[in-house]
Amino acid sequence: MPSLLRRVKSRMFIFSHRRTLTLLDGEYGSVFKGRSLDFDELRAYVPGDEVRDIDWKATARHGSPLVKRYVAVRRHSVLLLVDTGRNMAAEASSGEGKKDIAVHAAGVMGYLACRHGDDVGLLHGNEATSLYVPPRAGEEHLERLLRDIDSQITLESPHGKIAKQLDYVLRYLKGRLLIVVVADEFLPDDHTEAMLRRLRARHEVLWLTIQDAELAPTPGSAAKDSTDVRTAEPIPSRLAMDSKVRAAYATATGERTRRRRDTFRRLGIAEEHTGGSEDVLTAIFTLLEKHRSRAATTAQRGKGGTSAG
Repeated sequence: MPSLLRRVKSRMFIFSHRRTLTLLDGEYGSVFKGRSLDFDELRAYVPGDEVRDIDWKATARHGSPLVKRYVAVRRHSVLLLVDTGRNMAAEASSGEGKKDIAVHAAGVMGYLACRHGDDVGLLHGNEATSLYVPPRAGEEHLERLLRDIDSQITLESPHGKIAKQLDYVLRYLKGRLLIVVVADEFLPDDHTEAMLRRLRARHEVLWLTIQDAELAPTPGSAAKDSTDVRTAEPIPSRLAMDSKVRAAYATATGERTRRRRDTFRRLGIAEEHTGGSEDVLTAIFTLLEKHRSRAATTAQRGKGGTSAG
């Protein structure tokens, strides 16, 4: 059976050059900059310790100053959180299957993690179940994760419900993670927004949206009937090609996209979209760049707040 990871790496080198990969490595590394320490223990304060390291609650209980001690994290954990519901068996805007794009995107992020010596895990599922594979190192392990994604997305799968997988992370996964979500055009409701807010407080979160296919081919192209993967209902080509229907669909899609981007911007989560494999590298680079920029802005605001106080 052909290696999915080998195919990912081949596409990476076809669609990019060495400088692009170097820039990608740099952006990936910046995600963890300044966040590579884990809490180890509390100990008594001694002159020379940073005042900001004092644990004031523990100090109040103990009666004398206690400071938090941290240890450096040598290896980080990346969690690929992928929607493997029936909706991901549909076509994307490029005409490729969303499944193929999801495998490629997960492979690119996983390969970047492997290049940095980090562990990669997978959480995927649909409205019926969530399946978790704990983070481990190595390309052989990454290959297994990509095969899991590839095999689970079918037209017979239950509907996707990414909120179920987000809830799984909040309930069961401990330790700080870099969570890379790969889903289709999902618009969070109020409950999911609340979950995402809690998730962002605990982890680094990146969100990659795979764009839906157009309702119908562009005018002048060969018309053919299609099927709504979510409902299994047929979409007659004469209806999909109707100018009023196309205009209404475009308006609704544009409004949904605007609301989704506004939501993620408000939550402080970097979100980017891709419509095909050729766009994945650019989308991931932009995603990492957005995350770095927002993290730097947040840190700067924090310093400003401290100075003002």
